[in-house]
Amino acid sequence: MNKGELIEAVAKDAGISKALAGKVLDSAIDAITKSLSKGDRVALVGFGTFSVSARKARSGRNPQTGKEIRIPATKVAKFKAGNKLVQAVK
Repeated sequence: MNKGELIEAVAKDAGISKALAGKVLDSAIDAITKSLSKGDRVALVGFGTFSVSARKARSGRNPQTGKEIRIPATKVAKFKAGNKLVQAVK
């Protein structure tokens, strides 16, 4: 399912226009992104939790040359599925 298909499914399920469903989805994604960029967690009960994790700097290898390289520290977004989502997928 891509974003367009998700918008169509939400619009049909909620009985609203695709344009409104698209705005709602974009707004939700923006709110999650802003919250994560501030370092906050976003917990959606039954669906899952979005959080930010820090990765330490480490060394790696360039696969083309085999030369050792330094990979800098960074922050990454993480998602942990909630119980309802886990059970639905099983």
